[in-house]
Amino acid sequence: MESNEIVWAAGMATWTILVIYGTRWTYNRWTAQGMDQMVAVYYNRKIVHMLAAGVVLLVVPFVFTDPLLPLIGGFTLGGFTAFMHRSKHRMYWMQNPENMNDSSFAIMLGLSVYLLWILFDDPWLAVLPSLFMAFGDGVTGVVRNKMFSKRTKSAWGNVAMAIVCLPMGWFIGTASITSIPVWGLLSGALASFVERYEFGPIDDNVLIAVASTLLLILGATLGPLV
Repeated sequence: MESNEIVWAAGMATWTILVIYGTRWTYNRWTAQGMDQMVAVYYNRKIVHMLAAGVVLLVVPFVFTDPLLPLIGGFTLGGFTAFMHRSKHRMYWMQNPENMNDSSFAIMLGLSVYLLWILFDDPWLAVLPSLFMAFGDGVTGVVRNKMFSKRTKSAWGNVAMAIVCLPMGWFIGTASITSIPVWGLLSGALASFVERYEFGPIDDNVLIAVASTLLLILGATLGPLV
């Protein structure tokens, strides 16, 4: 680990916090215009998905030489958001009091990136499942919120996620060191499918990360299909 990587990690952490607290402005603006509070919260969560996690993930392969700092970052953010949920300082503008999915998102991001990177020494492959969570699930939430004005599961959201995740899986699968575009495509399809399901504390973030990570492990082990 080089000193400049620590600087990058600090910059990413600062950016993430700025995005999280910046969404308080959008919450106040939308609710002042008459938007339901939980609709505004759900929009803000998806903004954080894409602008905080998504942007950071796109930078990770360029600036880090190993996955330790991304793992620490994911667990730190997961711990921070969990603490805010349990304390008297819940971030009401982006945290749903009924679940802690924002915490599971951060933890699963760190675990998925770390595991794939350690196994295959391929940073782009390592960030792919987390990009599905950040951008794919982010777009899904925006579409469903726009259509139904509440957090719900609908096939339209899965279609929107597939539109994002399938090409992402193909291109990143192609560009990665491992070069498994078809497996990347299939992992995007699987992520888009399992997003619709939740089983108690096992939310869609856990399912997306676990399912797409396991499929990429299988694909990277077996090699390209074409």
